[in-house]
Amino acid sequence: MSWGGYALIFSIVALLVRLVAPDFFWQITAPAFRAADALAAQSHAFWASFNDVSELAIRNERLVEENAALINENQALREKEMAIDEFDVAKGILAAVVARPPESPYDTLVLAAGARARVALGQEAFGEGGVPIGIVTAVTTDFSRVTLFSAPGQLTHGWIGRESLPLRIFGSGAGTMNASLSRSAGIAVGDTVFAPGPGMLPIGSVVRIDSDPASPGATLRIVPKVNPFSLSWVQLRDVGAGVRDFSVATSTRL
Repeated sequence: MSWGGYALIFSIVALLVRLVAPDFFWQITAPAFRAADALAAQSHAFWASFNDVSELAIRNERLVEENAALINENQALREKEMAIDEFDVAKGILAAVVARPPESPYDTLVLAAGARARVALGQEAFGEGGVPIGIVTAVTTDFSRVTLFSAPGQLTHGWIGRESLPLRIFGSGAGTMNASLSRSAGIAVGDTVFAPGPGMLPIGSVVRIDSDPASPGATLRIVPKVNPFSLSWVQLRDVGAGVRDFSVATSTRL
């Protein structure tokens, strides 16, 4: 029998099967189609899992950033609470230090408090323990500048020793000061230097005494009682006119 005959017989048989059992071919091929559908669903779920992981990673990164921001905010609040405990805020204005050397000019501090917070030119700045550190020399609406007693050329009146010997204290830069006094005054390294104000206000300590045997005078090298460049908060108070011989700025530039 030729190939044509076989093809004719196969076609007749297929037609009879189609007529007698119309679902025969579907039942044979259905498992293959169901397997293909299942494979497609698994493939979709597999690739969707990668999208879920990516979204979870993005969400996790956002949560980490938000958590870090909350930690920083809580730290700032704790520092402010500690500063409030340290300072008697009823007697002055508590201001955060937002710039110090080298971000600000040397021997100056920039504070996040200005005229809106009732900061005024000539107010005195105090560090931890009520130690005087400088004077407000410029004010804007929301910021102010404190010039430290250690700023070059700045003059502060004070006294030293058991007999409260008067001193003219000059800023020498880099957080240091100096003053001249007679060698016979009996001043020693470690003696405390005081500044005028409400009570005995220690401004610094003598760390070195330079003298020339041929001269009756001696130069006192003085460092502040607190490191002004490490302060995060200061307190500003009105101490009255004439306490400091500072050149107070009249401009609003910081």
